[in-house]
Amino acid sequence: MVSSVSNTTSSPPVGTGTSAAPSAQTSAADQQDRFMKLLVAQLNNQDPMNPMDNSQMTSQMAQISTVSGINQLNETIKSMSTQFASTQMMQGAGMIGHDVLLQSNTLSVDAGKAKGAIDLTSDASNVSVQILSPGGQLLDTLNLGSMTAGRHSFEWDASNYTGGGSPSFKVVATNGKQSVTNTAMAEDTVTSIGSDGTNLNLQLKGRAAVAYSSVQAIL
Repeated sequence: MVSSVSNTTSSPPVGTGTSAAPSAQTSAADQQDRFMKLLVAQLNNQDPMNPMDNSQMTSQMAQISTVSGINQLNETIKSMSTQFASTQMMQGAGMIGHDVLLQSNTLSVDAGKAKGAIDLTSDASNVSVQILSPGGQLLDTLNLGSMTAGRHSFEWDASNYTGGGSPSFKVVATNGKQSVTNTAMAEDTVTSIGSDGTNLNLQLKGRAAVAYSSVQAIL
């Protein structure tokens, strides 16, 4: 087998001498060249009375072909990932200054106002939004009346709010005596964007940064 050649045709230890240390990753071309040298050395040093058969050589050639293909695929994926991250950054730059909706029941107060949205799975005959303090005390109730299925926005006058934290809200939606399933969303403004090398993150005006994937809508 190829691995046995290293005992008879050893190379100088890696990292010795005055040359710079090699890269931690070897390119596919370097690996293929190294394999061919080992294969030639094995053929030159094989036992004439017991030469390598064709199936062995074919198997080893298939192995290096597979390794080379995997390495090339990895490099292609890395390149695509870098291009995707760059495209995300360009798209994200256009979101700065825009409002976005997030799946959250925490409100961001800005200039005395707090905005949110409700996504109803079906029609509701009565919808109300309870505004709560960070400690859970009821601050206000918005009676929105009947609403059809879908997304609806609301706004709370927070000019008198003096709490130290962000208020939250609870949606109560019913159709007759039946509860209507809903999703609470908060509205906030994108102030800047960033990336961790793979994912695009949005810095928001009234809360911590969130992943781009958590955005439900751009307003």
